[in-house]
Formats: sequence, structure tokens, C-alpha cells
Amino acid sequence: MLAIPSVTTDSGRTSAIGDATTTLTCGDNYVYVHAYADHRAFVVDPADAGMVGCTVAEQKLAVTTVLLTHHHGDHTAELAELQSMTGCRVVGSDKRRIAGIDRLVRDGDVVTLNGRTLQIIGTPGHTTTSVCYYLPPLAKGEPGVVFTGDTLFVGGCGRPMECDARVLWESLVRLAALPDETLVYCGHDYTAENCEFALSIEPDNHAVRQQLHEATRDAAQGRPTVPSTIARERATNIFLRAGESTVKAALGMIEASPERVFAELRRRKDLFG
Repeated sequence: MLAIPSVTTDSGRTSAIGDATTTLTCGDNYVYVHAYADHRAFVVDPADAGMVGCTVAEQKLAVTTVLLTHHHGDHTAELAELQSMTGCRVVGSDKRRIAGIDRLVRDGDVVTLNGRTLQIIGTPGHTTTSVCYYLPPLAKGEPGVVFTGDTLFVGGCGRPMECDARVLWESLVRLAALPDETLVYCGHDYTAENCEFALSIEPDNHAVRQQLHEATRDAAQGRPTVPSTIARERATNIFLRAGESTVKAALGMIEASPERVFAELRRRKDLFG
């Protein structure tokens, strides 16, 4: 029996060409259903097959593809059930640790979905085989979209669980180079905690304090804190700002490289709270 999902449709982000991304909240996990105007859709990191099933039935969508950002069970555990429900194909980067992948992808690959090109960005760090999916804008004035899994969060980043901090930093630098207006859809809602951590380093950062206020308000209203944008993450995400003098000064690491500053930030975040 399908549970009734906690669903937020980001209707304000429906594009001129008919695309729309629905955000499903499963605990602190985010699951995404990206629908095209012809009612075909792809799903990103299906943490809960029942939630996806309810959503696509309500919106009369046909799921053709699942995109997986990494192998962890909180993103993949119900993949087989969703495959059985929809007959979808599965795109992912780790056949050794994920059963059911139909298309194995690596950094630089492209996948065509409904006539649109999806670019694969290899982002090792959280895991050795993590990838992000970038959907470039199709129409002038439209933003692109990037699904970042557990690599880049709103205001934060994932733990480097299978790589050292340097590898994760290099992946974050690649994501930060995407166009400013790119919409960022991440794998978890850790926004408030990430902002609180940043304020423990820079207590007078008014932009982060405003972001914390918005995240707290959204949580109280049952709304997700996504999407962010690459521009906002570059401006407020303390992990992406590891090369800035103000962050270095706050840590007493003025002469340190961005990689070393990032590693220290990540170490402190692991101990935070």
C-alpha cells in the first residue's frame, strides 16, 4: 500500500518549455521527479518508491529513467521496487555496488532524455564513484539544473567517506564553475545545520544569517529549502569559500591553501553539534 508522500511541487520553477521539478521529502532525504511537457519523467535518487508512485500517478506521469548519484542505501534501497512498478531504465556510476543499472556512466558522458542532453559530472569525494547530473538550459533565459546528491548541499557539502578532503574539494570546485543561475537540487535537507555551522565560524555573516532565517521558516511551513543556485552557494556556502581571506582569517589560516582550509572546515563540521 502506497503511503501519502510529503510533496512540494516547485511550481515557480516550471520552465517556459514545460519542464517542472517536484521535490519529495522523505525524512531529510530529497527525491526528485523531473517531468517534461509530454508527461514523461525521470526520477533522481528514489529513497521511497511509494512516494514516487503516488506522485507520478497523481500527475499522470510515465517514469522512463532513474538517475542515481551514488550507491548509499538511503538513495537506492527501493530502486528495485520502482523498477518493478514503472519498467524504467536505471542510470548510475557504480555497477559493483548498485544492482540493476542499465547504463553505466562516467565523468564527461552524456545521456539523452526526451531529446535533451544530460551531462554527467564526476564528483568523487563523498564516495569514489559519486556523480552529479547537469541539465543545461534549453531556452534563452532559462536556468540549467544540477542534481548534486550528497556532494554539494545548500550551505554545505557531504562527508568525504571514501576519499580524502582534497578530492571532494576538487569536485566542489567543478560544481562551483557552473553558470551562476544554475538551480541546485541536493540529496538532503541539512540547510539549517549547515548555516549554524557557518555562523559558528563567521558569526557576523549577515547573508548566512538570512539564509538560516529562510531555512527555519521553510521548515516550519513544511517546505523544502531547494532549489538554491550556484551563485548563492558561491556567496554563502562556507565550504565553497575556503579560498576567501575572511574565512581563512576566521580559522587563523591566512597563509593556508584553499584545500587545507577546506579540510579544516570539513573536520570541524564533522565534530559540530
